[in-house]
Amino acid sequence: MQELTVSGIDVFCDKGETMHADRVDLSWDLEKSRWIVRIEAGNQVIRRHCDIRKEADEETLHVTAKKTVRDEGYEPELTPVYIHR
Repeated sequence: MQELTVSGIDVFCDKGETMHADRVDLSWDLEKSRWIVRIEAGNQVIRRHCDIRKEADEETLHVTAKKTVRDEGYEPELTPVYIHR
């Protein structure tokens, strides 16, 4: 078992075990005029902005959200993605 400390929280995981996010939300951030991906995993929330057009189609938004989830170390295929326009 491997122990990691992330933002002051101790995380234990078996090597080879995949991390899963509970929920992923993608919404337009009016203040920054960019899409923001919000990843929930337990009590941890990760927010990442994305440089894609506001008028992007559903497929582009889903692909971008899943790539962001993967980049953060989570398995994107089992995580539901909710798009808020």
